[in-house]
Amino acid sequence: MNLELVTIGHELLLGFTVDTNAAELARRLATVGVRVVRRSTVGDDGDAIGAAVREALDRTGAVITTGGLGPTRDDITKTTIAALFERRLVLDEDVLRALEDRFRRAGRWPMPATNRSQAEVPEGTRPLSNRWGTAPGLWLEDGVRLVIMLPGVPREMRGILGESVLPRLAERTGETGAIRSVVLRTSGIPESALAERLAHLEDAIAPLTLAYLPTTTGVDLRLTAWSNADDLEPTADRLQEACGPHYYGRGEDDLAAVVLARLRADGRALATAESCTGGLVGARLTAVPGASDVLVGGIIAYDNRLKTELLGVPEPLLEAHGAVSEETARAMATGAQQALGAWAALAVTGVAGPGGGTPEKPVGTVWLAVAVGEHVVALRRVFPGGRNEIRQRAAQAVLDLLRRQL
Repeated sequence: MNLELVTIGHELLLGFTVDTNAAELARRLATVGVRVVRRSTVGDDGDAIGAAVREALDRTGAVITTGGLGPTRDDITKTTIAALFERRLVLDEDVLRALEDRFRRAGRWPMPATNRSQAEVPEGTRPLSNRWGTAPGLWLEDGVRLVIMLPGVPREMRGILGESVLPRLAERTGETGAIRSVVLRTSGIPESALAERLAHLEDAIAPLTLAYLPTTTGVDLRLTAWSNADDLEPTADRLQEACGPHYYGRGEDDLAAVVLARLRADGRALATAESCTGGLVGARLTAVPGASDVLVGGIIAYDNRLKTELLGVPEPLLEAHGAVSEETARAMATGAQQALGAWAALAVTGVAGPGGGTPEKPVGTVWLAVAVGEHVVALRRVFPGGRNEIRQRAAQAVLDLLRRQL
């Protein structure tokens, strides 16, 4: 089943409110075999809403709208769509009683008169109960066209979607229609190089589709089966093998969790030494439940004095090579091992910008080091982006370097 989304609200067009509803709808509709083929956003304007819904119905015959169902004057979604279907608004007594009960339970009686308008629905509409707010969802169809109107408040939209909309749509599409995906996670390889590595497989995976999703922490691969999912897992396994050492997990797997699990399995402890990332690596690790089984602690040695006093980096080494160097990164890693009594340690030092760069060490230059037992390896990277991006990329890269050494 193909369907379009129309999200409504001036605040969405102005950018003050991020449209999370469209992403949530697309993900959850796919689980019941409904494919979102187009999405558009319009303001609280009757002409714009009417045109967007009418054009979407002409293309697919099915539309979900979000927003514009409240009690205020700018909430005109149902009025506009009622006119489009040539339906008059009628008072639904069941919806009115539910509204009144809600206000009584909340101790806000009498109910404001403006909320009574939320009990008025297009004639022939099936109201969808809203246990999370005051605006009911509305299901309106005429045998050819279907419009499902949902509130714009994300919590209310999600509640009605899961309780009332998805089950009804699943009855139409059947269980075999579900759209399923597998996400493979990679790190340490740019999108273009990964695409070259997988080029020999892309033609062979049809009718499955493959999307490349680059982020500051790596490139995710989303493999999607639009109907029969029997080939999904075997094809994902082939892609994983082709990714080689760059692959580290699937779905929501986090690289920090992967590293901690490996160290935990070996009964080993980990320490961190950070300069330019300022504790970002430690934050990634401690965000994982159970990190205390492995991570003993970390040292944020932003000033060179602390690199010497806490990590034992020799002053002559710093003077000769500078804080952003292979030698310093290696000394930071071994210093963290010794200072914190860990078998493994990682270190990051770099120029995060926007200032501080030189021709020899431009902004984005980062040295990473990992000490595993008596083995120490260091790696230089020059990351693109602004300060935050550089720091995020550096944190991911040093975790990936540790994973590969393990």
